[in-house]
This record gives sequence, structure tokens and C-alpha cells, in this order.
Amino acid sequence: MNQLTQQLKDGTMEILEVPMPALGKKQVLVRNIYSVISAGTEGKTVKDARLSYIGKARSRQKEVKAVIEMIKTNGFKETYRIVMNKLETPASLGYCCAGEVIAIGEEVNNFKVGDFVACGGLEASHAEIVSVSKNLCAKIPDGVDAKYGSLATIAAIAMQGIRQAELTLGENCVIIGLGLIGQLSIQMLRASGIKVIAIDIDEKQVELSKISGANLSANRNQSGIEDMINDFTSGFGTDAVIITAGTSSLDPVEFAGKICRKKGKVVIVGAVPTGFSREHYYKKELDLRMSSSYGPGRYDLNYEEKGIDYPIGYVRWTENRNMLSYLDLLEQKKLNIEPLITHTFSLDEAPKAYQMIMDKSENYVGIVIEYSEKADITKKVIHINEPKSSKVKVKIGFIGAGSFAQNMLLPNLGDNVGKIGVVTSHGNTSLNVSKKNGFNWCSSDADEVYKNTEINTVFIATRHNLHAEQVLNSLKSGKNVFVEKPLCLTLDELNTIKNTYNESKMQLMVGFNRRFSPHIKHIIKYMRNDQPKSINYRINSGNIPADNWIQDAEIGGGRILGEVCHFIDLARFIAGSSIKTVNAFAIPDKQNLNDTVSVSLSFENGSIAQIGYFANGNKSVAKEYLEVFWQGNIAIVDDFRKTQISGSKSSKLKTNLDKGHKNELSEFINSLSDGSKFPIPFEEIYESALASFASIESLKRGISIDLKSFAELTTFL
Repeated sequence: MNQLTQQLKDGTMEILEVPMPALGKKQVLVRNIYSVISAGTEGKTVKDARLSYIGKARSRQKEVKAVIEMIKTNGFKETYRIVMNKLETPASLGYCCAGEVIAIGEEVNNFKVGDFVACGGLEASHAEIVSVSKNLCAKIPDGVDAKYGSLATIAAIAMQGIRQAELTLGENCVIIGLGLIGQLSIQMLRASGIKVIAIDIDEKQVELSKISGANLSANRNQSGIEDMINDFTSGFGTDAVIITAGTSSLDPVEFAGKICRKKGKVVIVGAVPTGFSREHYYKKELDLRMSSSYGPGRYDLNYEEKGIDYPIGYVRWTENRNMLSYLDLLEQKKLNIEPLITHTFSLDEAPKAYQMIMDKSENYVGIVIEYSEKADITKKVIHINEPKSSKVKVKIGFIGAGSFAQNMLLPNLGDNVGKIGVVTSHGNTSLNVSKKNGFNWCSSDADEVYKNTEINTVFIATRHNLHAEQVLNSLKSGKNVFVEKPLCLTLDELNTIKNTYNESKMQLMVGFNRRFSPHIKHIIKYMRNDQPKSINYRINSGNIPADNWIQDAEIGGGRILGEVCHFIDLARFIAGSSIKTVNAFAIPDKQNLNDTVSVSLSFENGSIAQIGYFANGNKSVAKEYLEVFWQGNIAIVDDFRKTQISGSKSSKLKTNLDKGHKNELSEFINSLSDGSKFPIPFEEIYESALASFASIESLKRGISIDLKSFAELTTFL
């Protein structure tokens, strides 16, 4: 299929042939008929991409601060590579489209193949095929033109602004900013019996507002405009102002304060600054409100990704119900959309549309991309390079290639591998990763990796909830596996993986990279496994918001399973002995995240370990600090940059930040190539995962967990 993409580095736009997007269990696969260009949101994205690096920095100051912090942690060279990788990736554009359903996920029951739907969100891009969450799809009624239906997401933005204004029959409202959202707002308000005053600085938009049904239309720059509004509202001022303009000027908010009646409402829908003067808002006790995009559910992981709806008795108008409400108005012929769609382009011509927006060469409102009905919906693999004859034994397929894989795994693979295929859920990502790293083909279907007879080793770097299924499928397909942590998210999955691994003849490794760091290798050579050690490991992990997917129990598993497993594994490796008991304590938090936690381990050889994983610290302090005490010696590893051993065998080591990713991959690949000792025995992988689950059990029950008994109990259950 074809997709419109843009490089953030220089704004280069391309129509790329990419694999179809993956269809998730709660998703709908749609062949696009139309998609809509948001001149405001997308126009800014395109404009920023075309700026110089200095211009980008001025426009994206928040991102610049994040880069500066990254430099402090990772160093300039590594940060530069990560940033350039981001800028050079072809990014998707668009968030509003409509088309025909061609497939549904197994947990979707409110759509069927052949339905016509309007779609929203970042997955609803300018592409021939899109895969969209079921809560971001709305069925288009019979008889409604899909071209008009394609505006549903943008219309939901307008509708949510109106709902925030809480207007009632007979009241009046001023709309400031008469682009597409402003014009849609006028028509919806008029359909609701609200009198509308339309204001803009562009005379052509003002004239269009008359066609949209505004009761009074005016240019912001004309004299006497405040008196006009005052007369129209019988001297009281307007009941509400909805600002749909996009500008860096304070004038819309200041002007809204002047023309609003006492106790009136000002609703901000567009991107405008809010550093306004206090006078009018204070004296009139105005209610200033922000409108969140399409409505309730927006940016909510449970709603948008998991498909969990809000009960209508508690949330009447969600983003999906706002989309449906717009489509219902279309069916009732309450809206006149035709005058609002000023331009239609084919997908091939789409870059011209953005150039028109940048140049402002024509007057535009609604800009639609129309798609050919000949889109190939069967091609699952895009071939990039001709297969090369190679004598290497390890031939890999990648499933998942997000930021971590692109920055930590792929650059460190080395030359002793055959790069066969890449699979990601987004076609533009898999195409870019394949080209950049020299793979033969790309796809969005993981089955293409499992069934490929040339691939003998699978790398898995997807979201945590997918790991277990992908590990099992890979092992059953007769392939070795490297999976990023965590191995799985449930004890049932862990035991199933254990049984499947034991039945297979394949190798399985989890990305516990820290044990491969030169700093750990340096201190380990001074220790023996039979020597009891005291290990103190402090991790200044930093806060991750509760609504991040990593904190979600079903998707990310939380931070104990998702990251503390790393540190449990390293403690077990340094101790050189099996874990005997696990005892965990956490600072109570209202959301039950357990991300500030202390885990105590005891080992069969008498070693003990204290792992302090703290999310309540400050980023100005280095992330990791490890101390190991044994037989008159102390080893201190300071954030994997500096190591010092004090005692009978004093020694020092200093490097750039090195947490062992390169060594980890080298040893994994070499072991498969030459049959040398496998880097991590499966028993240790299993034990570290089991101890992570035991940490959670310890927190729940408030007791120390004997790991051997815990393993026997969970296996029995």
C-alpha cells in the first residue's frame, strides 16, 4: 500500500510503498476513501520540519530541554545518534479519514466487513490502508457521503468545544477563528438553536461564515466591532466565546474577555496563548475552559487502545459519541458541508496540498485527499534488498523496532548475522528500519517471520504484553529467540514458556544487558561464586506518569516486571548463586504503582542483596549506583561509567556509559554461530523472572517469599 510520509529532519515528503498496518485484536482495518488534511495542526508540523535546526530548537523548546537532559545522561555522541535517527525517520501525517472496513480484530463486534466508517487518531493517517482502534471508529449512516463523513474527527473537535460552552436554546455565542473547525462550529450551533457571531481577520473566511449560517459576521479589524456585538446581544455581551483560531497573539483571549457577559464562558479550542490580562476575567468572573481535542476518552489508554468505553450514564459525550453525533447531523441534513471542502487532491498530489498551505497561495478551508479503489490490500511483504549469499549461521528476523531497538539493538548487531526481515505494526517504520539496516524485506505481520524458513533467530522488541505470545510462536517455529525484558507478564505465561523451551531444541535469551557491561565483567573476575557477597544497588529510576503504557498492568506490566527484573538478574549474577528468598516493600501510593520499592534477596550461598528502585528522586543524580562487599573488598560501580575496587585487589575502570548492550549481542550471536557457551542459562532467566513475580506477591501479602516453594506452588496452580 502507499502512504504519505514526512522526514522531520528537513520536511521531505514522499509517497512510500509500505506494508499494510498490523490488525490488533481491538482494531478495525480500513481501506481509505478519503482523508482530511488539518491545515492548522499538520501545517505547523510541516512548517516546523522545514525549519533549520536552530529554527526547530526555537519552535520546540520542550524537546530541546529533553535533549539537553539526554546529553547529560548518555553523552553528546549517543544523543546525537538518537536524535538524528528520530529526525530521519519517515513520519506519518494525518488523523482524520473515512473508508471501508476490510477486516476486524477478534475482539471487535460492533463493525463488520463492508461497513463504511469515519476514523480518528494518529493511526488514521494519509495512507491507503489504516488500522484504527474500535473506539476511534464511527459507522457512517447509509446515504451519507464518505467525503463528508471523513471530517468526523475534526467535527468532533468543534463539537467538544461547543459542549464545553454548555449553551442552551436561545443563547448566543461568538466564534473567533473561521477555519474549518470554526465553520463547523457555526453550523452545529445553528442546528442547536444558538445565535452565532462569527469573527476572523480574513475577509474570505468571514464571507464563508455567512454561508455557514452565522447570524452576524465581522472582520476583527473593522471599527465598532465591540458595539456591534453589544447591540446584537441586547447590551449584555455574549453568553460564550469559543476560540478556534490558531495564533501566537493574545488578542483572541483578550477580546473574548471584553465581549463576554458577566459569568460567561470562554472556551479555548485552538492553539492560542493564555497569558492574558486579569481585568475582564476578574471583574466579570468569567469561566475559562480548555477543550480536549475530540472529547472524553482522548489520550486515555483504556479508552483508545483497550477499547473500554465510558458508561453513558456517567459520560454522555465521549470522542466516539461526538463523531457519531456529527454523522447523525449529516444524516438529518442539518449541515451544509459542500462549501467547506475547497480542495480535493489525489494521494500522489498530496505534497502539493501542503505546499499550498505553506505558501498560502490559495484560499482554503477543508482539504481532502481522495484514494484510488485499486489499492493492493493483499501484499504483506515489501522486498527491499535482494537476498545475499552468506555463510553466516545466524539469520535474523526482527519483530518490533521502536526507539530502543533502533538505538540499542540494531546498531550493535555486528556483521556476523544475516538480516532477513523486519516486522512492526507500522508500515513506514518497518520500511525505514529495513532500508537503514540492510534487511531483505519488511512486513507488519509477525507470521511472516515465524513461517520464513531462512530465519533461524528472532529478535523481539515489542510492547511487553506481546512478548510471551511472540516467544512461544518463535520457539514453536523452531527459531532461537532474543527477547527484550520482561520475558512475560503472568506466571501462567512463564510456566508455559518454560515447558515449551524444555520441549524445543532452541535457545532463549532475555535482554539482561547489565551483566555484560565491562564494569560488571571487571568486578566479577575478582570474585568467586562460593564467596558470600553483600550487594547494595540503588536505582534513581525517575517518575513515569500513571497513564503511561509501561505502568499499565495489562500492557506494560508495571515497573517491577518491566525493569526491576533487570536489577534482580544482575544481583543474582554477581552473587553467583540461586535466589533463596524475596522480600519487598513499597512506599504506598494511591494508584498502587509500586514504583518506589525496596527488594531484599537472599541467596543459597549466603549472599544478600538490597535493591532500592526509587521513582521519587531527582534526575540531577545519576541513575544507578552499585556497591558490592566481599572478604575485605568493596566494588563501586557508578552509573556504568566509573568503577573502583578497594581492598586487597584495588583497581579502577573508567568508560563512557556502557550498560553492556554491545557485549550482550556479541556473545549471544557468537554462541549461536560457533556453539560456544550460551551467555545466560535458561535456569537463571527463569529464576530472575520468577523472583520479579515473587516481589509483587511479597508486596501483596506482606511476607517474605521462599522462591523454591513459590515456584512449586505456581507450577501446581
